[in-house]
Amino acid sequence: MDHEKYIDALKALAEPHRLRLFWLLIHVDQRITVAEAMDVTEDTQYNVSRNLKMLYKAGLLTQEKSGKWVYYTLAQQQRPHWQFIVESVRALPDSGFTRLTSRCKKRLALRVNNQCVVGPNSEEWLTQCSAPHP
Repeated sequence: MDHEKYIDALKALAEPHRLRLFWLLIHVDQRITVAEAMDVTEDTQYNVSRNLKMLYKAGLLTQEKSGKWVYYTLAQQQRPHWQFIVESVRALPDSGFTRLTSRCKKRLALRVNNQCVVGPNSEEWLTQCSAPHP
């Protein structure tokens, strides 16, 4: 059974959008909602939701409902072969993810008490997004 989950995880990460989301969660070390991921990746609700759910079903993420939001977080992996997946994604060069990381930090800065409080494409986000880089 674990063997099948491992294959599912590798398949999930073979898709570029899911790989970017997983990389982001590893490097930003945060939980993220679909709304936040939509703004960060500039992708549709359908695609982001589907991609996060596939990473969750593959055992790479956990999900927790808090209020009206579902937060996705990197799953804690105890087995060496699962840890190797996380470490191999962690080792990918940052260069292809610089813009994504910057957008994510800006989006997470909109939280109040570490809780998502604004939906996707909000006025607050558009203002924050158009602000010059720090």
